Amino acid sequence: MAKWIIDPDHTVAHFMTRHMMITIVHGQFNRFSGEIRFDPADVPAMSIQVEIDAASLWTGVEARDRHLRSPDFFDVEKYPVIRFQSTRVEVESSNFMKVHGELTIRDVTRTVLLHAAWFGPMQYQDETGSYTTMGFSAAAKVNREDFGMMWNNYFGRDLFMAGKHIKLNLDAEADLALEA
Repeated sequence: MAKWIIDPDHTVAHFMTRHMMITIVHGQFNRFSGEIRFDPADVPAMSIQVEIDAASLWTGVEARDRHLRSPDFFDVEKYPVIRFQSTRVEVESSNFMKVHGELTIRDVTRTVLLHAAWFGPMQYQDETGSYTTMGFSAAAKVNREDFGMMWNNYFGRDLFMAGKHIKLNLDAEADLALEA
């Protein structure tokens, strides 16, 4: 099974949630590591392992970033890494699949389902050498309270500051590792 190394310069994890239940707030994590074991001829044998630096969170608003990094949410000093490990992959069609796995945030692990796709492979060459790369996209929806992020500011019945449900999207480019 080919080993693909996630390229942190061409990978991002986006998240979206409701703010005051009237608009959507976007953010992302910018530092990653991980590998994908993948062969398009044997998709069910695929495995994914990703680590995200929780402190790399960015929304474009420094005060909000500080709050999200605080113990109210990600508590990045105590829990610096977010992890995902696949457990099973199902082919849906063509280049689409369902990736079942374990997501760990704040040392709480929950089962999640990613709706995913792959693109490639693509060969390219630059001044540093020749490469083979693949693209992967995945999306999921999680409840942040399942990971112990309970902070909120309530305004009345069913009205609150921060949405509980988070949409996650991961777009990754991964380079074929040359096995020694």
